[in-house]
Amino acid sequence: MGGWLRQRWARLAIFLAVMGPGIITGNVDNDANGIATYSVAGAHFGYGLLWTLVLSTVALALVQEMVARMGAVTGKGLADLIRERFRARLTVFVMVVLVLANWANTIGDFAGVAGAMEIFGVSRYFALPLAALFVWLLVVRGSLRLVERVFLGATLIYVTYVVSAILARPPWGEVLRAVVTPTWQFDRPYVALVIGLIGTTIAPWMQFYQQAAVVDKGIREQDYGYARLDTYLGVISLNVVAFFIVVACGATLFARGVTIQDAADAAVALRPLAGPYAAGLFAIGLLNAGLFSVAIIPLSTAYAVCEAFGWEAGLDRSPREAPVFVGLFTGLIVASALVILIPGIPLIPVMLFSQVLNGMLLPFVLFFIILLTSDRELMGRYRNTPVFSLISWVLVMVLAALSLLLIVVTLFGA
Repeated sequence: MGGWLRQRWARLAIFLAVMGPGIITGNVDNDANGIATYSVAGAHFGYGLLWTLVLSTVALALVQEMVARMGAVTGKGLADLIRERFRARLTVFVMVVLVLANWANTIGDFAGVAGAMEIFGVSRYFALPLAALFVWLLVVRGSLRLVERVFLGATLIYVTYVVSAILARPPWGEVLRAVVTPTWQFDRPYVALVIGLIGTTIAPWMQFYQQAAVVDKGIREQDYGYARLDTYLGVISLNVVAFFIVVACGATLFARGVTIQDAADAAVALRPLAGPYAAGLFAIGLLNAGLFSVAIIPLSTAYAVCEAFGWEAGLDRSPREAPVFVGLFTGLIVASALVILIPGIPLIPVMLFSQVLNGMLLPFVLFFIILLTSDRELMGRYRNTPVFSLISWVLVMVLAALSLLLIVVTLFGA
């Protein structure tokens, strides 16, 4: 009995040491842009889109498992492997689109920070410089271990959305039926949100960040099983949070016919419907999501670009040791925050721009991932099995179709 317990504790200790890249990546995908999408879905269609979260969970788990496995087995980041195995011009194209898309995503997330702080009566002109400075100091001056612990702590704050949904008192029987009962409406807003909930749940920055984080943390082949568990926990927690956001807005805003444009609108509208506590918790969750993502998405970009061109990168390296890594991270934060500080800046076109770029880039990234993880020379016994490869290619075709539809719907109106 004592030996069994010691073995269990040893396994738990190893998992806790490995844990981080998957959980952080999954939860950061619930950024301000994502929360806005979930809020609008619940407010406009009630529980009718909850069934899409089942599909997005399966698809995201499959994709993120591949990059975690690739990072643990090869000890190299995704951009590094793309540069080694494919043409340099193609790598440059991928990096340019990734930087533009992530810049637009970060702008949207700073907008989430501004919206959340203004709900609490704090001006964006005061809040955003402080938020940008806090994120910069944490990442540039903190160690890998400190940064990861802060990020893991931030994932716990997403429980505010669970509490908000419970305070909204939804009809749980109706909610659970909606999860397992797909519905369909042939109108543009509905189709756009279906595409958004499934297609854009898998954002290109996620694959680059998680694989880079696995490598940076020193996770190796023998730890792959724990890294896979970390990945699955991240994917599940992402979609659980999304579920409760949709439920909170469906039970209140949709039930009262209240329409919204973004997550800050949702938090304000919840106050008279679900009470100040639900509204406050929703706003706290939005602020956390914004801060969390304006750190991780620029960090993912810096990792990817430095890997692609062979420059030094890593959270434990100083600005002198990795000047491009720190410079790119800093530049994206400053450039994104400044956009939000421009009076009267229209944010919706910027967010739509990021969606279009993500939709353009995702099929390329998934194509590279499947080819690399199916490579016998690169992955050895950890390569994709024929059945896994077949499922992966089907997923790529479906997501490519969704991405194309997303671009069409975004450009030509929903």
